[in-house]
Amino acid sequence: MSVYKMTIAGCQRQLPICPISDSLDIAGFVMFGDVEVTEAAAKALMEKCPEHDVIVTAESKGIPLAYEMARIGCRNYVVARKGIKAYMEEPIHVEVKSITTDHVQKLYLSKADCENLRDKRILIVDDVISTGESLAAIEELLHSVGGQVVGKACVLAEGDAKDRTDIIYLEPLPLFFK
Repeated sequence: MSVYKMTIAGCQRQLPICPISDSLDIAGFVMFGDVEVTEAAAKALMEKCPEHDVIVTAESKGIPLAYEMARIGCRNYVVARKGIKAYMEEPIHVEVKSITTDHVQKLYLSKADCENLRDKRILIVDDVISTGESLAAIEELLHSVGGQVVGKACVLAEGDAKDRTDIIYLEPLPLFFK
């Protein structure tokens, strides 16, 4: 398998090159199980991010990052879930189509999450921002509950996302066109 070598928050990694379509491959970045990168990336991002009251991420790959950033910072994070759970009272949702998923997904917040986010300064975090579709869906959800998005951060900005001026990121990640 081909790999893309890069340094992420001081950590050397080899990311596997994964096919997405007949014309596009991406470098697969997964923080799950990589405590060293998760801790280093969280610390580096916290140094760049604005003041905030709560961190929000989408289920699931951004969860370790959100947890670690909340642990060392505001101590409050919320996960927009991909499905309704039994404990979720009066959930609200938005739909999103991500580059790494082959179908439209929904992101949900419970009534308790909404109350936690209302009138708060919110930092959205994720592992990778590529097309920005997931990010836009989360923003829509947060605005609908009265949250104030003060920043959007990720570990890697993939493809054209590196040119965005509205996100904070640690490293650019190229797309691999065939």
